[in-house]
Amino acid sequence: MTDATNPVILVADDDPEILSLLSIRLKKAGFEVVEASDGEETLAKVREHYPDLVVLDVMMPGKNGWEVAKELRADDRFKKMGIVMLTAIGEKINEMTSPLYGADEFIDKPFEFADLENKIRATLEKRKSG
Repeated sequence: MTDATNPVILVADDDPEILSLLSIRLKKAGFEVVEASDGEETLAKVREHYPDLVVLDVMMPGKNGWEVAKELRADDRFKKMGIVMLTAIGEKINEMTSPLYGADEFIDKPFEFADLENKIRATLEKRKSG
């Protein structure tokens, strides 16, 4: 985790347009952003940057978002890191599955950026105080 004023968010999505859009919007919202486009790259960048929170797309090449979340939660170094799952897989599936893999929150595509930002901020607050 970082001690910087601006929280570091790692955004992992295999869709370059969504990745770019999220990065731009999160930077405008005051976050530092690290990008990854698949599960293995996400794990490597988490270990390199120790972000405060990861926004994980579920359907990614290699390891999917749920597998990445499970692996991160199994590592004590990342216990305080927030995880928000992002997917178009279906609302009920995301709602039931994401908590099983240690995600704090989930949001379904398509989504309003304000909703995602609210979930990110709420998760950061919860993780900081917990």
